[in-house]
Amino acid sequence: MSLLRGKVWTFGDDIDTDAIIPARYLNTSDPAELAKHCMEDADPEFPQKVSPGDIIVAGKNFGCGSSREHAPLALKAAGVACIVAENFARIFYRNAINIGLPILESPAASAALREDDQVEIDLAKGEITASAGKQKFLSVPFPPFMQEIMAAGGLINFVKTVIPQQNQVVTRTKRGGMPGSRQ
Repeated sequence: MSLLRGKVWTFGDDIDTDAIIPARYLNTSDPAELAKHCMEDADPEFPQKVSPGDIIVAGKNFGCGSSREHAPLALKAAGVACIVAENFARIFYRNAINIGLPILESPAASAALREDDQVEIDLAKGEITASAGKQKFLSVPFPPFMQEIMAAGGLINFVKTVIPQQNQVVTRTKRGGMPGSRQ
């Protein structure tokens, strides 16, 4: 999950959640059904053209508008591996993390990358590389705990899998005593 490679699809500024997944499709929360209509108001052919692993590069304020979690879910289900933008609407930013969709803020990459570019993204380092290594852009990488949430596939999966494992370690330590302590 830390290293992604894909084709770039570009979108401009202020792509709102209605452009990402139009409200007329919000009668379902089925990711596969949402994916069929992802970005269709911005690019009617996008749902047919996008491939698993592709990267969206956008301008300012990506994901503005309503707070629907359907928007990042539709993108992820369509196969989008990561979104790079100048910046994100805060609620979209949080929803993307919650469902395990990597996003990076990089004004330089947003301005320079073009449709059909091939990019490699190192999420752990916050590095975006294009043009076979000739262009490199930086973003602030997520802290390790947020990277764990995304690697788990989102907050719910993280809570279901990682938290119980951490609790087992704590419970074993409590039952067995702290290392170096007398019982």
